[in-house]
Amino acid sequence: MWCTESLRHRIWLVISRGKQLTTVHTKGRAFSAIPKSMESGVDAARRALGTVLASVEDSKAEDIVYLNIAGKSALADYMVVVSGRSNRHVSAICEHLMSDMKDEGFGHSRIEGLENGDWVVIDSGDVIIHVFRPEVRAFYNIEKMWAAPDIEEETLH
Repeated sequence: MWCTESLRHRIWLVISRGKQLTTVHTKGRAFSAIPKSMESGVDAARRALGTVLASVEDSKAEDIVYLNIAGKSALADYMVVVSGRSNRHVSAICEHLMSDMKDEGFGHSRIEGLENGDWVVIDSGDVIIHVFRPEVRAFYNIEKMWAAPDIEEETLH
């Protein structure tokens, strides 16, 4: 392995600007440094939310609602609740979403309820997604439960 002085200088510039290196790959006789993402947790959660919203909208999901639950739950920062027209549509929304999340680099999400297709929950870490059939969504009314004001906030006003 050899490294030229200009390459050492470029690597030093990358390091001195605060970017961590994931690895250094060799291509022939030259090195190329790959910077590691310095994305904060809040930025990653917002990017995940954007990916989820774009995916469910692209899948023609209905009644898309998202809630910021960062201060209310330690499970996630955001919750997304959507409806599908039928069991098959609910399953298709979820499969498309799982594919989009994987393509965007959010790793493996956990999924429950896909077999039945009435209510599917996808946990992607920063965002929890609930995909319902309309009748099931009306019965559970989960977004109303999470959107309710805190008792402490209510007593202060």
